[in-house]
Amino acid sequence: MTNFIPGPVAPPRRILMGPGPSDIHPRVLLAMAAPTVGHLDPYFLKIMDETQTMLREVFRTQNRMTLAVSGTGSAGMEAVVANLIEPGDKMIVCVNGVFGGRMTDVAGRCGAQVTKLERPFGEIFSSEEIEAAIKQHRPKVLGIVNAETSTGASQPVADIARICHDNNVLIAVDCVTSLGGQPVEVDQWGLDAVYSGTQKCLSCPPGLAPVTFSDRAVAAIDARKTKVQSWYLDMQMVKDYWGSNRAYHHTAPINMNYGLHEALRIVLEEGLEARFVRHQKNHLALKAGLRAMGLEYAVKEGQQLPMLNAVVIPAGVDDAAVRKQLLNEFGIEIGGGLGPMKGKTWRIGIMGAGSSAANVLVFLAALEKCLLDQGLKMIPGAGVGAANIAYRAS
Repeated sequence: MTNFIPGPVAPPRRILMGPGPSDIHPRVLLAMAAPTVGHLDPYFLKIMDETQTMLREVFRTQNRMTLAVSGTGSAGMEAVVANLIEPGDKMIVCVNGVFGGRMTDVAGRCGAQVTKLERPFGEIFSSEEIEAAIKQHRPKVLGIVNAETSTGASQPVADIARICHDNNVLIAVDCVTSLGGQPVEVDQWGLDAVYSGTQKCLSCPPGLAPVTFSDRAVAAIDARKTKVQSWYLDMQMVKDYWGSNRAYHHTAPINMNYGLHEALRIVLEEGLEARFVRHQKNHLALKAGLRAMGLEYAVKEGQQLPMLNAVVIPAGVDDAAVRKQLLNEFGIEIGGGLGPMKGKTWRIGIMGAGSSAANVLVFLAALEKCLLDQGLKMIPGAGVGAANIAYRAS
């Protein structure tokens, strides 16, 4: 038998403008290449403490139970739901996209009596319909997605959190795509359990899930009568590793935590407000360019995410062919639609380090070439020109 030894890992250089992962800041990659130490080494424990402090700043919270779950954003979702839900508990999940649907599945696997509150993909929920559902079903937990990655819709949650508190309901919020790209005010809004991911606006590779739990949520976890369904994601044990006890639970991904530590340093060096302004500025320029090319957004004005732009594919344009051409000719990755939006929308991410005028302008020029090759009629240069006008006005 011949021993097969493959070549070294040598991925192509891409401009990541899909729904995630986003482009990784070079400083983050450099941090991840630092020497590995033990998961109970004093140096690593210092990194954990500093990461917790920075996560609290980015989440805008004083919550004691704030940490990075070892796993992707979906692990963060499961950690939140599995710790708050016991078999037989009632939970309302707001479903207006793929990730609300995923939260429903997770809640059901944890034994919840789940009520789905549904809106069409791309729409958002009103406070009134959520209040009516809470009064009708009296759940323990309400789950909702703040930034629905599958649709590009931005769901306000502050008023919904107030309604939850008024009715003694815990609110669990998916901020996987929003954290670090638009305001997430955990304490000010009164959010009880929030999860995110490292690979979106934090511009870190996928692999950790920042989570934070309010004192109300911690009290609910402490009052459980049954063990958490997942041993690995049991916050009672994980918090003892991240807390002063340093009780061994699992071997943390050391170098991934180095990366998150550096990513958070970059966020705080820029400043959250400046970061939000940058994302919004690039979103408005991209939108101006796309509309000058005849493309419309799939989500209503005022409800669009700045970091994840879902646009309607023009009639007669081949979805897959355009995305393939963007990748092969220009090294640009964008995402296709999911669920009922499959084949109908493109999802264009301008997240974290990838949210830049350079990426916006290069993408618009490349997309114009692809659409012209598809036979779409437009004024050459209209997209880039409109974006430049938007930048000058901002």
